[in-house]
Amino acid sequence: MAGQHNFGNQNKKCEIPFESAATWVMMGVLGSMRSGKSNVVVHKSAASDIWRHTLSQIPSVFGRLVYLSSLRDPNTGKYEHHGLALVFSEEDANRSLRASHNQAFAEWISFNLEQQKADLDLYLSQFYENKVQVLETWLRLAPYRNLVPNAVRGVEKRLYLADLEALLELLKNEYGVSALDPDA
Repeated sequence: MAGQHNFGNQNKKCEIPFESAATWVMMGVLGSMRSGKSNVVVHKSAASDIWRHTLSQIPSVFGRLVYLSSLRDPNTGKYEHHGLALVFSEEDANRSLRASHNQAFAEWISFNLEQQKADLDLYLSQFYENKVQVLETWLRLAPYRNLVPNAVRGVEKRLYLADLEALLELLKNEYGVSALDPDA
């Protein structure tokens, strides 16, 4: 696959074959990219790289929330992605992943309950026969609470939790998950 990329000079286009952004590092393009473009462009490039190579491969918005939140260090709140940081920088990777997480969250809460249910069903479809176990774990440990981006507060967070807990009640009934013993 070949792409056209401008590096500093608007009149010159250069054809660069690439399989991934990591190829750019090996070709020495990273220095040109960092010195020839503003941070905004590099940030957009990092965001487009994570979308093109990873997020676009995750079919559900909820799955993207799960993935992106897994890249956030629970102690610092910083997002870490080794490959993205190698190509763009740790700061650009953190900024792009944070923005992607916020965007996925905004998309999820913009859905009505019917759309959220369909998206959650799509996410759960990857578990085949273990859906009951997944739901029991969610009801017991509430890991979905950790999917909220750090910047989200107040009404949006309450809306997300209320919607997800209502959906979990529906799914609990749909899959015949019994009420869990709080002392277990």
